[in-house]
Amino acid sequence: MMTSETREAIRFGVGHCSLGTLAVATTGDGICAILLRDHADGVIRELQERFPGAQAAEGADQTFRRIVDRVAAFIESPGSRLDLPLDPQGTVFQRQVWEALRLVPPGTTVSYSEIARRLGAPKEAYLVGEACAANTIAVAIPCHRVVRKDGSLGGYRWGLKRKRALLEREAAL
Repeated sequence: MMTSETREAIRFGVGHCSLGTLAVATTGDGICAILLRDHADGVIRELQERFPGAQAAEGADQTFRRIVDRVAAFIESPGSRLDLPLDPQGTVFQRQVWEALRLVPPGTTVSYSEIARRLGAPKEAYLVGEACAANTIAVAIPCHRVVRKDGSLGGYRWGLKRKRALLEREAAL
């Protein structure tokens, strides 16, 4: 997570997809957030709470508009690849979890305990769950592919309805 001493400029834009309203935020290194909510005020509020000082990209900024549109298209087709750099903001362990999740193929799921085992911390499944809850890059870091050991869905930062929809889309691939 960024501190006030290391904070860099973060720009964001808002768009829409079949899962609701989305906000895409970027640093100079890549996308630091893809947030999903039911309404624009919800994604903007969450984004500004997570990244105080984030600035909306001007409506005339066509480059940023294309980024938002590419992310929306990616969400509609979660089995595709998002060809944009990511800049996840988190602890070392959280970033390790997120990298492990990016290796889980579309259309498959993995348990929290399996990710913990893969990271050499087999008793830390709850920390994997916390890392998933802290992830601010929806779909591109596919926390929706993580389920409980018994196969039930568990939680999802952006709601179980969205998690179920993403898994159903990927299963249809």
